[in-house]
Amino acid sequence: MSVQSGGIVRRRRVGESAIATRANAVTITRLVLSGPTLVLIYARGASWTTVWLWLVLSCTDGLDGFIARRDGTTRSGAFLDPLADKVLVLGGFLALGLRGDFAWAAVLLVGARELGISAYRSFAGRRGISLPARQLGKWKANLQYVAVGIVLFPPTADAEGLQEIALWLAVGITLLSGFDILRRGWQESRSEPVR
Repeated sequence: MSVQSGGIVRRRRVGESAIATRANAVTITRLVLSGPTLVLIYARGASWTTVWLWLVLSCTDGLDGFIARRDGTTRSGAFLDPLADKVLVLGGFLALGLRGDFAWAAVLLVGARELGISAYRSFAGRRGISLPARQLGKWKANLQYVAVGIVLFPPTADAEGLQEIALWLAVGITLLSGFDILRRGWQESRSEPVR
């Protein structure tokens, strides 16, 4: 099976309904390792072990996407990848909120946005409206990973000012990207033909 991409014909290695793919293996590994990592974050906070685990899990967010684009995207991957991202980010924010490292207002805003936009995308998808992630969403994810990472990184573990800036910058772009998705969904729904 071949797919045209930017003038280049690529051969798909997997079909859209495939489950046992290399990209999904990376994603499932991320999900499995998220649990112990989040427990370590809550129990230990800043340490070299937690920051390295966090860094590996954050970086593999791009790896599974890269593999999926090369081998072919799947419906299972489209479900599992965002799930792994949400578990990691919301878990990291929650663990740091429970430790008192993140303000609960920030944790609740990020949590409400992530869960609300996931529900909205699902609702829009049932109406035939696709709202894929754009560059703003990628920046959002990266800033969320960085905000948690700064707290876990031993040299910046006591830099409360830096942590606050990173946290609220992540919250701001998280909300901005949510509004962007709502705006796009609204525009798409208005352009639908009347039946």
